[in-house]
Amino acid sequence: MVVLSPSADSHASGSATGLEIRPFRALTYRQREAEHLARVSSPAYDLVTPAGRDRLADADPYNIVRLILPQVDSRVAGHDAGPEGGPERRSTEQAAASLRAWEADGVLDRDDERALWLYEMTPPAGAATAGWLGAVALPQPGSGAVLPHEDTYAPAVEGRRALLAATRTDLEPIVLAHDPEPEVAALTRDARQGQATLEVQDTDGVRHRLWRVTEPVVVERLRAALRRTGAVIADGHHRFAAASAHNRMEPGAPGADAVLALVTPMGPGGLRVDPIHRVAPDLDLDAAVRAAARGFQVTELPSPVDALHAAIRRWLEPQERSGFLVTDGTRLVELSAPSAEVLATVPPEAPAAWRGLDVVLAHHGLLGSLWGRADDPESVLIAHSVDEALRTARERTGLALLLRAPSPSDVAAVARAGARMPRKSTLFVPKPRTGLVMRPLAD
Repeated sequence: MVVLSPSADSHASGSATGLEIRPFRALTYRQREAEHLARVSSPAYDLVTPAGRDRLADADPYNIVRLILPQVDSRVAGHDAGPEGGPERRSTEQAAASLRAWEADGVLDRDDERALWLYEMTPPAGAATAGWLGAVALPQPGSGAVLPHEDTYAPAVEGRRALLAATRTDLEPIVLAHDPEPEVAALTRDARQGQATLEVQDTDGVRHRLWRVTEPVVVERLRAALRRTGAVIADGHHRFAAASAHNRMEPGAPGADAVLALVTPMGPGGLRVDPIHRVAPDLDLDAAVRAAARGFQVTELPSPVDALHAAIRRWLEPQERSGFLVTDGTRLVELSAPSAEVLATVPPEAPAAWRGLDVVLAHHGLLGSLWGRADDPESVLIAHSVDEALRTARERTGLALLLRAPSPSDVAAVARAGARMPRKSTLFVPKPRTGLVMRPLAD
């Protein structure tokens, strides 16, 4: 599906209201030692596997995963895990009860003063990414201040909305990529001085450093500079949609008109885009290739047993090429040169920036048309890395569909054309660590 939005023209013409970011009174862990923060923080909820969730929960009784991915537990004090309400509702109520208990017991501290937070992420190799953490106002209808670029899955949006409504807290930030603005860059450079307020290294070796900024002059200069920019949602489409739905359902509720967001620059100093792959469970490679051959050129590639990952990496590298790679973990098959019949499956009313994307052709032409897969989480699984895709394909007796990443300019062009990529099309990295800074809605 492609969605065309009237907001694109207003943003492109410069007439739309820009980003409105507000300082807020943060909720953080009282213990701020790096070792403790590593133990209680987590990746974003949608990157946590069931096994990973168990490992994180076992690492510390106060790990944030117990709030962002709650599970029903009748042992939580004061919580009725009885049958009424259903397990999903009871899990969000449990998360809210746990959050209140952690605050009451002094595990979490609420700041007395509103602040913006400078957030820097430095990978083991490569340049650092820095942005600003704040409460970003949800845009009014017709505004191009914040543009999505991906479709969402309604049940996932409802799950995040229910958690937000129960906890009354933004537990983890979305990520926005904003237009370049020299004043923002200058303020970012100046604020990265002195001792960081919070610092932790994650399991991927990324160092996260945050500075709490309260100086009124700096805060107001930054807010004014960001009002001159618009942004694309880089990560958190479901949480953004959930915040918008919560605001519609409870108009006027304290803090419901904003969402916690990490605002990063587009281009130098900002995020990079990695691909998100697909897995088609219960699908034989030979049958899949026969079906794909009706619409694509099929080329079997050398697949050395001892260097399969290296062969895949080489194939993924050239960003200017198009096509997909299909594998069962043993053989590698390239699909390229889509036929006119495949191209006809792409909605003709969609903008050109959208129609030529690999992920769109894979979604409409291959998965939907030739393989007959419905667009739901059971028919098409999501994998955030090649290793995860290969492992899941083996576990589910299926195939990994490996995609190259779109460029940041491709993503921005799609968003500004008012279109939406298929769900889970882009992986912007590095990602902020969940649990370092939270935002209670009532300020």
